[in-house]
Amino acid sequence: MQSSLTLSLSQSATASTIPKSNYTLNHALRFPPSKHINLRFCGLRREALLGSYSLSRSHSLQNKTLSKKINNAISASLSANGSAPKSFDYDLIIIGAGVGGHGAALHAVEKGLKTAIIEGDVVGGTCVNRGCVPSKALLAVSGRMRELQSDHHMKALGLQIAAAGYDRQGVADHANNLAMKIRNNLTNSMKALGVDILTGFGSILGPQTVRYGKLDDSPGNTVTAKDIIVATGSVPFVPKGIEVDGKTVITSDHALKLESVPDWIAIVGSGYIGLEFSDVYTALGSEVTFIEALDQLMPGFDPEIGKLAQRVQINPRKIDYHTGVFATKITPAENGKPVTIELIDAKTKEPKDTLEVDAALIATGRAPFTKGLGLDNVQVALKNGFVPVDERMQVLNFEGNPVPHLYCIGDSNGKMMLAHAASAQGISVVEQITGRDHVLNHLSIPAACFTHPEISMVGLTEPQAREKAEKEGFEVSVTKTSFKANTKALAENEGEGIAKLIYRPDNGEILGVHIFGLHAADLIHEASNAIALGTRIQDIKFAVHAHPTLSEVLDELFKSAKLRRAPSTFNLVTEVLNLWGRLKLMFQAQ
Repeated sequence: MQSSLTLSLSQSATASTIPKSNYTLNHALRFPPSKHINLRFCGLRREALLGSYSLSRSHSLQNKTLSKKINNAISASLSANGSAPKSFDYDLIIIGAGVGGHGAALHAVEKGLKTAIIEGDVVGGTCVNRGCVPSKALLAVSGRMRELQSDHHMKALGLQIAAAGYDRQGVADHANNLAMKIRNNLTNSMKALGVDILTGFGSILGPQTVRYGKLDDSPGNTVTAKDIIVATGSVPFVPKGIEVDGKTVITSDHALKLESVPDWIAIVGSGYIGLEFSDVYTALGSEVTFIEALDQLMPGFDPEIGKLAQRVQINPRKIDYHTGVFATKITPAENGKPVTIELIDAKTKEPKDTLEVDAALIATGRAPFTKGLGLDNVQVALKNGFVPVDERMQVLNFEGNPVPHLYCIGDSNGKMMLAHAASAQGISVVEQITGRDHVLNHLSIPAACFTHPEISMVGLTEPQAREKAEKEGFEVSVTKTSFKANTKALAENEGEGIAKLIYRPDNGEILGVHIFGLHAADLIHEASNAIALGTRIQDIKFAVHAHPTLSEVLDELFKSAKLRRAPSTFNLVTEVLNLWGRLKLMFQAQ
């Protein structure tokens, strides 16, 4: 929603008008009559029902009084955090040019906002340069290698292939070239739309004021904007006691460069990052040992999907694992000695084992990059390193109240550490600052692990759904379909996999969908869109899917759900039309 704006009513009030720059606190925003306007500043909320005021001259005094009250409220809210500038260099400044910042910038330009984006490293952030993009290049190679190395798979297709090999530098170059291409595409897309790219690290100097430059005490440059979005992303999290040398003890940042393929590598953590790298390394010939603090591998996945994935992706491959242990100390290889890893029991903290391996990859998650943001200048304190925000991504101050015109999206707010979630949050914020209230449903955002086969999910896991059902008093049902019954999967000789639907049988609400199988990452979006749009099973089961396609896995999944009541919109409309037809015949007969 718009904030720090006075409300002015006149006979010419028609559509919303938002100039591209030089907003002032007395700027007049016009709205059509009979529309609620929500103005929020530091927790202060005012609703003005324009329809209750006449647009005639006889009510001009009332309008001026209302405008004065709102302007006084704005001034009072800003006084606690210093003074905001009277005019601005930009409508919107975004600190961080990753996928989230890029998505917000493009949407802002579409909405007519004069926009600048500040980047202290390289455009594209973690995803493009050290994450999603180069890792998919490596996984594309590992997928091809697995096919070529599988005699059973090749013979089933009638193919005869000589021994498959690879060039390590060529594989590394493929990942690097892809990252560079996507980075250039993002940069060019913003420049073409007129987004100003400001080089340097951004920090908040005060209300609606940003400094950018080097991370030191040098003056740098100062710019102002009506609204500011923090989108600084995250960095690999390295627990205490682990010494990273970038050669034999590495993070995902180093691993993506593929400077070596060790014979034996330990991977600390069995989440998305660890699983994907295990897929790459084993396809290229490495042996892998997982080190997991919890009692089971893949703790973030639906348990049933995790067990199937372990049976297919871990047990048959050159992978072993230690669960329920912490790696308290990891020492890099030196002077001919291997990497040493000291393990303790996660519960008792007693020493358990010492491993000696060729390399260790630290895949224990990511930490927000919020260094030097200057949030204390607007009375904001980090929470476990994350920037606190509300459901609209507005930054919260010490007292838990929204800071006017300051938002945070992506990994640095910790709500959902996925690149596409950051982009969706950024678009949501732009909607708000251009006058349309919008709250993003994070349960509708899908996630995927690009192993072979792939894993994808949206919504709740089965344990989460059952916990929610117990608290709220409803029933949960589960249905599943197999890729072994899908024609396209069998044609590809890729029948290993399932799709799982978690739903409410009383009203058809989709609570969660989990897929393990060929192209699971592409298939999940039908389910995520259904959740986002509030589509119920009784309606989506009438959707038509092309045959033969993998999408029929989802088609069969929704059709197999058993609902007790709540007729579908389709049936309801049919019944109404039938009734209307019968009534029409009766009237004609009379």
